[in-house]
Amino acid sequence: MQVTIHTYLIVLPLLFLGGFVDSIGGGGGLVSLPAYLLAGLPPVPAVATNKFSSAWGTGLTTGRFAINRLIPWKATLPAILMAFIGSTLGAHLALVIDTRVMTYLLYFILPVTAFLVLNKNLFKEHKKSEQASGKATTIIAGLLAFFIGIYDGFYGPGTGTFLIIGLTILARLPMTQANGMTKAINLTTNVAGAVVYLINGQVLLTLGIASAAANMLGNYVGSGLAMKNGTRITRPIILAVLVLLLIKVIFKF
Repeated sequence: MQVTIHTYLIVLPLLFLGGFVDSIGGGGGLVSLPAYLLAGLPPVPAVATNKFSSAWGTGLTTGRFAINRLIPWKATLPAILMAFIGSTLGAHLALVIDTRVMTYLLYFILPVTAFLVLNKNLFKEHKKSEQASGKATTIIAGLLAFFIGIYDGFYGPGTGTFLIIGLTILARLPMTQANGMTKAINLTTNVAGAVVYLINGQVLLTLGIASAAANMLGNYVGSGLAMKNGTRITRPIILAVLVLLLIKVIFKF
């Protein structure tokens, strides 16, 4: 696919907004992936380029968590291996599935994912004394990393939210530990998926690099605001982008 100035004018502002949304309340993937679809990218290159650009921002965030010792590495390392395997499988699945089927799946999954990500009632904080045993936590984290990793390699948006929900509900981890583990797992799934797509020539590299810069800038601006009740801003942005995508789908079909 040929990337034009029109593509950049659509994608870059929305990738900035995606980073902004992600830094405040999460769910940035619900803005970034539709951005590529709105710009006219086919489903697989859209997922692939989104995966590539997302990996950069996730890497920076994960590094910050690691430096501040917020990642429980003992339980996280086995989960990272499972996440790598799962995301690799998911990316390969996206490469072999029929393009039209992939299109319908994306348009179906997007609103479902939006509902789950925006439903903050699913998050549950636990005290450290309530968490599962170390062995149980490792097993639960590994299973979550594998299956959500398949989803992330295939599609992506909402992965971080789903991991936090799973780790707090099933492993009963405190939110800080769950968040730290999620960052490391999510970085792994992003990198694994991006590598598969790069090898198979599905990433629009120039667009991906520019998008990564816009996304990181949005993250920087959003995190600097340290806003309370961030969902008052993030919800309308996510819903507006999804409505635009719906309008595009209606006129296309």
